[in-house]
Amino acid sequence: MAPRAYWKGYLKLSLVSCPIALYPATSEREKISFHQINKNTGNRIKYRKVDAESGDEVESGDIIKGYEVGKGQYIEVEPDELEAIALESKRTIEIDEFVPKDQIDALYSNNPYFIVPDGEVGAEAFAVIREAINAEGMVAIGKVVFTSREHIIALEARGKGLVGITLRYPYEVRNEREYFDDIPDAKITKDMLELARHIIETKTGDFDPKKFEDQYEDAVKELLKKKQAGERIEAPKERKPANVINLMEALKQSIAAEGGAKGKQPARSVQHRKGARRPRASRTVVNGGRASKTS
Repeated sequence: MAPRAYWKGYLKLSLVSCPIALYPATSEREKISFHQINKNTGNRIKYRKVDAESGDEVESGDIIKGYEVGKGQYIEVEPDELEAIALESKRTIEIDEFVPKDQIDALYSNNPYFIVPDGEVGAEAFAVIREAINAEGMVAIGKVVFTSREHIIALEARGKGLVGITLRYPYEVRNEREYFDDIPDAKITKDMLELARHIIETKTGDFDPKKFEDQYEDAVKELLKKKQAGERIEAPKERKPANVINLMEALKQSIAAEGGAKGKQPARSVQHRKGARRPRASRTVVNGGRASKTS
């Protein structure tokens, strides 16, 4: 059965428009989900909407939205009043501008959607808009209304269709300075940086989502399988990462653990590359994961 469209309307570029349908590009239906049940009876838990003061159950038709302006004081808003808000983007995604994709900060990206022509009538106009976006190598920016809220949406060509990604507004994105300003400045030596870069090189590869494994989901499935079979469930022993006492030593041990996966050696320091002499000093040599001192 074909999926049901999440939204239908029109895509418009200047005077060219066509009917389109949007479908969510991601889904979490395959994930295991749990119901809440009564531990004593095994029956499912149901929630009812009740009046906070009287405790009486309230029918859906009697529930409206309210914006709190003071403690216990609300501005009541009826559904038809929200519906009356005039939004030109309610049934039309009108392309306002084109921007380079790399200018869109990842923090602003929200939900992805597949966009296809809705019927054969607008297929040609859809193809024209899609190829125009593709030829420019840019991202088209427009607006769309979902559930009575207006969203900015970025459109880009993908195969025979389009992908639209809703974008967050600036007020929805937190200021990084509130979190990063308290991070202390650290002095990183050149040798440390070269060792860290070497570790990155040994782990460098191509992006392949097929390698992603949801270990938690697999563990839950295994848990349910054992529970169904009546097996005893034992909590695993907690494993804590080792504390880093000597960062330089940890970097060297990491390289030894990786085993030089790509056969590369750590980049030599500038002094070595230029042939400059360095005084002999006590240093640490890593051999088979064990460290020893040498002069």
